[in-house]
Amino acid sequence: MNPPFAVRKIGHAVIFVSDIERSKKFYTEVLGFQISDIYDGSMMPGGMVFLRCNGDHHCLALVGDKGDAANGKSLHHIAFELATIDEVIRARDHLVAHGTRITFEGRRRAGCQVAVEFLDPDGHHLELYWGLDQVGSDGRARPWDEWRQTPSLEEAVRTPPRGQDTTIHDATLRARLEAATDRA
Repeated sequence: MNPPFAVRKIGHAVIFVSDIERSKKFYTEVLGFQISDIYDGSMMPGGMVFLRCNGDHHCLALVGDKGDAANGKSLHHIAFELATIDEVIRARDHLVAHGTRITFEGRRRAGCQVAVEFLDPDGHHLELYWGLDQVGSDGRARPWDEWRQTPSLEEAVRTPPRGQDTTIHDATLRARLEAATDRA
């Protein structure tokens, strides 16, 4: 059975680290990654550093230790890129139809990607996304006041940040989303 979407690439990984400053220094000074954004402890317990090695807003993110031994040095989640926003919506519907536990859908803050996040059968946190911000040669990421976090895919379509085209190209999906908006 083929799903109604195709994973294009592993987009990014997010890992827990025991000392965020030490890890930030290692990844930037030893491996040459660049910082795109940083969350302090009020935005993410333990803080978070978004790192890039290409034009993608982030290919790796570090989550600091929040004093929880279970946090340890482990994987937070792996994300897979899809080609279109239509595919993200189809992916969500496909996952729900197969009884998959959805943990988030909508748009995140830093990176502004539209995503559906879920658990695999072993409880690994996975993400399927589209529209991750690109960082140009000037090295500047989208300012935080342009982020448009949303709690649903439908709202992500309705309220895009500057420069993100959330046009739904599949007429059936577009009609279904419009009908859902009219009911809301």
